[in-house]
Amino acid sequence: MNRKELKPLRRKLRKNLTPAEARLWTYLQGKKLAGRKFRRQHSVGPYILDFFCAAEKLAVELDGQAHDGPIAAKHDAERTAYLAQYGIEVIRFENKTVFEMPDALLHRIQERFKDSPKPSHD
Repeated sequence: MNRKELKPLRRKLRKNLTPAEARLWTYLQGKKLAGRKFRRQHSVGPYILDFFCAAEKLAVELDGQAHDGPIAAKHDAERTAYLAQYGIEVIRFENKTVFEMPDALLHRIQERFKDSPKPSHD
């Protein structure tokens, strides 16, 4: 995980978050969601994940228009299959969900936590 050769790209991506990523990060950083630690732009093999919780083996991906279409769907499926080999579950949301339904989005993330208490966030 976190290949050295991807470090400059991970750093660049963290410094240039999309508006949706920046908004979601405000909810996830500092163990705000059920005490779980999330990392931004964490790599697993050749892939860089938007957000990753190692304790839960959970990747949270935000998809914009770049993920529309059959080519992107194929790439996303290959990526999901690769991550599944490491026991990592991928949950995807459209960017707009972060702004339009943040409580529902956070609830769906927290539902994936093992032995999670009732969903809550600050």
